[in-house]
Amino acid sequence: MVSKSRGRIQNLRQTLKFRKPIINPKQRRLTYAITIQDLRKIAKRRTPIGPFDYVDGAAEDEVSLTRARQAFLDIEFKPHVLCDVSSASLTRQMCGESYSLPLGIAPVGFSRMMQTEGEIAGASIASEKGMPFALSTMGTTSIEKVAEVAPRGSNWFQLYLWRDRERSLELINRAASAGFKGLILTVDAQVAGARLRDVRNGLTVPPSLTGRTLIEAAPKVNWWWNFLTKEPLVFASLDSWNGTVAELMNSMFDPTMTLDDLKWIRRVWDGNLLVKGVQRVDDASAIAKCGVDGIWISNHGGRQLDRAPIPLHLIEPVRRAIGKRVEIHVDTGIMHGADVIASLAKGADFAWIGRAYMYGLMAGGRDGVARAIEILEAQMVRTMKLLGIKELSKLTPDLVDTLRDKARSDSKGAK
Repeated sequence: MVSKSRGRIQNLRQTLKFRKPIINPKQRRLTYAITIQDLRKIAKRRTPIGPFDYVDGAAEDEVSLTRARQAFLDIEFKPHVLCDVSSASLTRQMCGESYSLPLGIAPVGFSRMMQTEGEIAGASIASEKGMPFALSTMGTTSIEKVAEVAPRGSNWFQLYLWRDRERSLELINRAASAGFKGLILTVDAQVAGARLRDVRNGLTVPPSLTGRTLIEAAPKVNWWWNFLTKEPLVFASLDSWNGTVAELMNSMFDPTMTLDDLKWIRRVWDGNLLVKGVQRVDDASAIAKCGVDGIWISNHGGRQLDRAPIPLHLIEPVRRAIGKRVEIHVDTGIMHGADVIASLAKGADFAWIGRAYMYGLMAGGRDGVARAIEILEAQMVRTMKLLGIKELSKLTPDLVDTLRDKARSDSKGAK
């Protein structure tokens, strides 16, 4: 009887494999995060409401962001079968350079307010993964520091055109001197969007300490420790500022910018030039004639004009209008590797992430950023293989439908 019991126990041990415990708490929470939404939940637990909502929120009723995200959820893939997909390559050419992923880290301001490793984490991980990294004009790490921590990285500088053109030119020249690969001119921020979460949270830079924010932030011990023991939070490319984000944007950015200013930037910047924030086909056509290298379709992550166009839906008409002579880049609402693949199938050349990378940063600093990219990369590879595709060049519009277009087609057929 004892022998039989021992035999059953041995069989049980051979059948069941127990997961080895992960002692390090950061490693444990990042390992168990298997989606970007998992990282978002961790980020929300660990970050005070002001910084978290700055990343998570959008303008006014947040309709632009909701619709952009829903557009990806409404994608219906149409996969091939009986294809050899033993391997799948994510290598992509962008502005004459080869990248390991068809994905870049988009510019996000005030990154060190969310987690003190900030832009350093993003730039270093992007360099390791063979991705481009974009530093915001409103970044909290200097142009020179990013070049120092990622000397072999593909670093890009995102420019908000200032009222003071000399200050803008100074930033452009600093980026050139630091060896940055390209310039990204943002054109959809003539004035600040009404980001109501920030208004309600009283978000300022540096963060204001009201009674409410102190009470809410008190349990976020790690955030406080980092915030109070690391170097003060300042703008790396600007003078110090003690007001709200919206006040800064309205006082500094130039609402008179026109195509003539874009042509001036094309003359003073010799490297690759992308124009970010394009939301109309006719604007894309006009901008493409100014000698730019890429049209970046974006509604600023839903953070400027509410009820703005959905970037995913603009890809195909913009491609028809400008042809192949200028690249198309896209962002807003990308939270899954399948979103990237759908964008490329629609005709985009490259995709960029902001929130997805910031959730990783808030969840675990540099390691959290690495985990976010790891998640997205695995999802991209899996989606490609399940579509029966081995190379990004084989992604075509016939591989994707949207429920909106399908419903319209079915309606016409019924008539």
